[in-house]
Amino acid sequence: MEFETVAYEARGEVAIVTLNRPDKLNAINADLRRDVDEAFARARDDDAIRAVVMTGAGRGFCSGADLTGTPPTPGTDQNSRLDDMGWVGHWARLFHDFDKPLIGAINGVCAGAGMSAALACDVRIGSPAARFKTTFVERSLSPDSGMSWFLPRIVGYAAAADLIMTSRMVEAEEAKALGLLNRIVEGDLIAAAVAYAQEMTRWPPLAVRMAKKVLQHNQEADLASALRYESVGLGFARRAVNDARESLASFREKRKGVYTGT
Repeated sequence: MEFETVAYEARGEVAIVTLNRPDKLNAINADLRRDVDEAFARARDDDAIRAVVMTGAGRGFCSGADLTGTPPTPGTDQNSRLDDMGWVGHWARLFHDFDKPLIGAINGVCAGAGMSAALACDVRIGSPAARFKTTFVERSLSPDSGMSWFLPRIVGYAAAADLIMTSRMVEAEEAKALGLLNRIVEGDLIAAAVAYAQEMTRWPPLAVRMAKKVLQHNQEADLASALRYESVGLGFARRAVNDARESLASFREKRKGVYTGT
C-alpha cells in the first residue's frame, strides 16, 4: 500500500512513518490525516511490527495545521454532528492510543498540532535542528490536539504555561533540558531512532505493549487502582506462554531471547 502524503517503511520489526509534505513543512491537511491514520492502522495490525518511528520529510517534523488550504468542514451525518472532538481530538487519540512503542524523531520545526503529535509519542529523539513552538495563541486560539494535556505532564504546569502563553521557540538543547526531547542525536537521526526502537523490540512484544498500557493507565490512578491494573496487565502479558518460557530459558542460559509474541 502506497500513501499520498506519508512514506511507510519497515526496517525489520520497526516501521518508519514519515510525514511527507516537505514543501509545506509537513503541515496537516485532510489527506495527511487520512494517510497517517491508515499508516498507523497498518503498523498496529501487523504483528511483525513491534515499534514505530514517526518523523517528517525535509526540514521539519510538522508545522501544525495547514492554514493555506480549504478549512475542514464538518460532516452532515449524525455521527459527525455528535462528534465533540473534531479532527484535532482524533489526531491526539491516534498517537496516544497506539499501543506499541512510538518514538518521535524530531528533525526540525515541530509546532502546533505537530508538536502535540510529538508529545503524544512515548519518547522523542531530536537532531540539533529540532525546534518546538506551541503557536496556538499566535492564531488567536487556545491549545488543542491534546497540547494542554500532554505538555504539563511532560514539563510541569509552570513550564507548560510559559511555552503556551509566550509561544516562544524552544531550541534543541533547551528542549532536552525541559524533557521535550529525551536525546539529541548528531548524525543519522533515523538510524539512531530505529536503533533505539530496537532496544524495545528485543523483548517479548505482548509484555512491551501491556507495559505501555499499564504505564499510561496509571498516570491518572491512585495507588490501589494502579496496583490492581498492574495485576491485570501481568495476566495479559503472560498470555504469550512461549515467550514467558523463552524469557526464563534465555536468562538461565545467558543468551539473547527469541520472542514471537505467542
